[in-house]
Amino acid sequence: MVSPLVIIPARLAATRLPNKPLADIGGVPMIVHVWRRAVEAAAGPVLVAAADASIVDVVEAAGGQAILTRPDHPSGSDRILEAADRFDPGRRYDAIVNLQGDLPTIEPQAVRAALAPLTEPAVDIATIAAEIARAEEKTDPNVVKAVVAFTRGGSGGEPPMGRALYFTRATAPAGEGPLYHHIGLYVYRRTALERFVALPQGVLEQREKLEQLRALENGMRIDVARVDTVPLGVDTPADLERAKALLAGRTPPQ
Repeated sequence: MVSPLVIIPARLAATRLPNKPLADIGGVPMIVHVWRRAVEAAAGPVLVAAADASIVDVVEAAGGQAILTRPDHPSGSDRILEAADRFDPGRRYDAIVNLQGDLPTIEPQAVRAALAPLTEPAVDIATIAAEIARAEEKTDPNVVKAVVAFTRGGSGGEPPMGRALYFTRATAPAGEGPLYHHIGLYVYRRTALERFVALPQGVLEQREKLEQLRALENGMRIDVARVDTVPLGVDTPADLERAKALLAGRTPPQ
């Protein structure tokens, strides 16, 4: 059994949607929507790791906990490690959930499913994926594919699980069968997170622009749990309008 701490990294700097964590969705900042869903997951304490004081302010106003971190972290992984060390110097929590702050429609059960692969002691990092349903997404380089065979779990309340062999923007694997959309929610064993952020960028990581390849290149094991749906990631004004519609129960614009 692991003892998880859920951390949501958030920063205002974003080229396509400035001030994204504070974007209004039905009268509530987006970061608060994500925080609420993390709390509903009941996986462990929830903490927002903020690069900006205004994010801390809105989270605390909603009743949540937030820590103001250094603004110059190169990635969310570095940010959540700083927050974990400051929040939990006694290392009570041995698993760190990295939940992106731009997933306001994330389902609480998806957060819980991401913990399941850590029942296997050899797993360093756990994540989730869902089967791609739309044909155009199979060839879309913006849809990251997890190359994985789901060979265990799937009964007794456990999601189907398997070891990740690769992640890619290409259409893979070849041949007949489903393709899986990787969802950027990670659960690190705390020692694995510390090792990961200390590693230099990998060759394949830089080529595919996928941070998780750094772990695979360095022999770390990532296992994937399969979930049913892909949450909407908000990166653009159009995504924001879709999120507003979904959370209001309306049909989102295409």
